[in-house]
Order: sequence, then structure tokens, then C-alpha cells
Amino acid sequence: MANLMILTADELKTLNPLERQAARRAAREQPLVRLILKTFLERGGPIRVEDIIAASPDHAPAFHDALIALDDDDLIRVRAGQIDIAYPFSGTPTPFRLRLSGGRDRYACCATDALGIAPMVGEPIEITSACHHCGEPLKFGATPHGVGRDAEGVMVWVGKRGDEGCKAFDSL
Repeated sequence: MANLMILTADELKTLNPLERQAARRAAREQPLVRLILKTFLERGGPIRVEDIIAASPDHAPAFHDALIALDDDDLIRVRAGQIDIAYPFSGTPTPFRLRLSGGRDRYACCATDALGIAPMVGEPIEITSACHHCGEPLKFGATPHGVGRDAEGVMVWVGKRGDEGCKAFDSL
């Protein structure tokens, strides 16, 4: 846990976007975050906090505080004793359904997250959503190298951040 960057909201705001992205990427390399993401990938979510602590090799008492820090840094969201978001995954249904290998269905938090999951997991996925403008169903593939030809003409709509300030891209 020594490499985990913990910042106040004011300190986070002073980071330029590239520094913030670098900090978020570095945080995702931490063993606790990797365990959470692996669990979302393997079984979906939400995930009980107790399950993550029990799955941790040393059951560190500091994990509870580390989870709070990850929530404060907007890398995960803990609600009612469960991790219901671990970016890019949502433990509850969203408009961005993903089909991974073996027929595993997962949900992405936003359109950009949906597009980034194939490179993250290193396997082809299928993305299902709907057009923001007309509601027409959308379904296309993505690989670790990009989207397929079936995504031609699909655009990402950028919306305003919600009350929680963590979800900027809300439609394809």
C-alpha cells in the first residue's frame, strides 16, 4: 500500500488532466485495486467488502481504510458494504452491456469505459447499447486493438457530469 496516492479533493483538482490520468493508472496497479477488478471481471458485482478483505492474502486491517481512500479518489464506489463500481465496471445494469469470452455479461460505467475494456482485459468483447439520439439498438465488437467494422458511424456523446461527478460519458 505504500505506493497508493492519497489526495484531498483540492489537491486532485490542481492536477492537470494528464497528471490525474497517470495517477489513476498508477493506482490501478496496486494489488488491492487489481484484486477488485479481477473479481469484477470473474464474477461481476456488486462485491461485498468482506469478500475482498477475505480474498486478500494478509487480510490487512488497513484494507478498510484503503477502500475508503479508493472511493474518495473515485476509483471505486462503496455503498452499503458493497463495491458497486470499480471503474470501468459497474455492478448494476447500465446502458453499456458487455459480453466477454465464455458468455460472461458485465456492465461498463460509461461509453468510454465500454470502449476501453477489450484492451484492458486483452480479449475481444461485444458491446450492446442504444443510440443516444434515436434509441436505436447498437451492437458491435471491440478487440484489444480497437472496434470492428460493425461500429462504423457510432459516436460517443459527451454529457454533463451527474451529481456524483464521476460519470461524464453517458451514451453511444
